[in-house]
Amino acid sequence: MADRVYPSAKPATNGTAAPGGGNPSFPATKAQMYNTARPLYRPQPPRRSRRSCCCSCCLWTTLLILILLVLATVAGAVIWVLYRPHRPSFSVAALQISQFNLTSSQLNAKFNISITARNPNKKLQFFYDPISVSISADGVNVGSGSFPAFAHGTKNTTTLRTAIVSKGQSLDDSSATLLKSDLKNKNGLPIKIQLDTKVKVKMGGVKTKKVPVRVKCSGVTASVPTGKAAAAASTADAKCKVDLRIKIWKWTL
Repeated sequence: MADRVYPSAKPATNGTAAPGGGNPSFPATKAQMYNTARPLYRPQPPRRSRRSCCCSCCLWTTLLILILLVLATVAGAVIWVLYRPHRPSFSVAALQISQFNLTSSQLNAKFNISITARNPNKKLQFFYDPISVSISADGVNVGSGSFPAFAHGTKNTTTLRTAIVSKGQSLDDSSATLLKSDLKNKNGLPIKIQLDTKVKVKMGGVKTKKVPVRVKCSGVTASVPTGKAAAAASTADAKCKVDLRIKIWKWTL
């Protein structure tokens, strides 16, 4: 009896099994080796930490501040070389008391005051607003007045004069007692003078904004007149301090 020959199973195509079943063909394809439904791995870019961002921000801020400081220093040096700026000076030229009547609760007084203002600069001019003046004796306000506005030219000295009158000024018991005690003192009344105003500075063709200025003068002693003649105060030890009240200006004047 002759042997029958059976055809072999048809080989699989594109990774599919042959008809009628059977194992897949080898070598296996990539689709068989790896699951095609699985998402591909994509490397993520490195993320910058918050600490790194904060350090970078601080570094740039510090660098910017240093640059601004350098520019300000250079500008200040240029201004100093070109203009040699100095702050103005003030002094008490004279102070006279023509009236000083003190009762238990009221004060009637009259002062004649002269203040000398000096501008030592060759290239800077000052323009002053009206100047308010207040006089105090041992810390007690005894009179207030004002000087008119004026322009202060280069290398100029200007004398300001005014009369300060205090009529029926009310005093509390402690202030009246303190002044009465000072009147009995042989050294006289310790007087302090305060000036308040605003000034504008002109450098060449440039004008600055108005800057508050306060001048405090101390070291003045005065006696009360006993007759009709005014009593002159002693101003030999008087000293005046100019306070521009804005610190950034202190290096310019």
